[in-house]
Amino acid sequence: MPTASAVIEIPVSADKVWALVGGFNDLPKWLPLIVKSEPSEGGRVRHLATADGGVVVERLQTFDNVARTYSYTIEESPFPVSAYLATVQVEALTDSSAKVTWSGVFTPVAGVTDEAVEELFAGVYAGGVEALRANF
Repeated sequence: MPTASAVIEIPVSADKVWALVGGFNDLPKWLPLIVKSEPSEGGRVRHLATADGGVVVERLQTFDNVARTYSYTIEESPFPVSAYLATVQVEALTDSSAKVTWSGVFTPVAGVTDEAVEELFAGVYAGGVEALRANF
């Protein structure tokens, strides 16, 4: 299965980073690509509106506030993949610095190469963690 990831260090505490990124419905607070997020099913599903008018529906699979991580799947999106599972994790490097990892594994739809979807999501994740760091 193809995979992609992005890792970044942010010069603030892991708790401060998690306070911004850790809310499953909080993407519009730090990710410019997402302009709206509406929760459903008790907060386990988020309906996202993208800046270019796209719709993405994602389901929370795991959440660990202590370990500062969550994983989610995509139920509906314009992306050419299926069996998508991504994880966001914030780790403390020191009291005043954190490492954020956003990674995913997925299956391309017919006619799309592994390399194409790896490049797509590597770009999404890299842009996302850069946008996150810009908030601090």
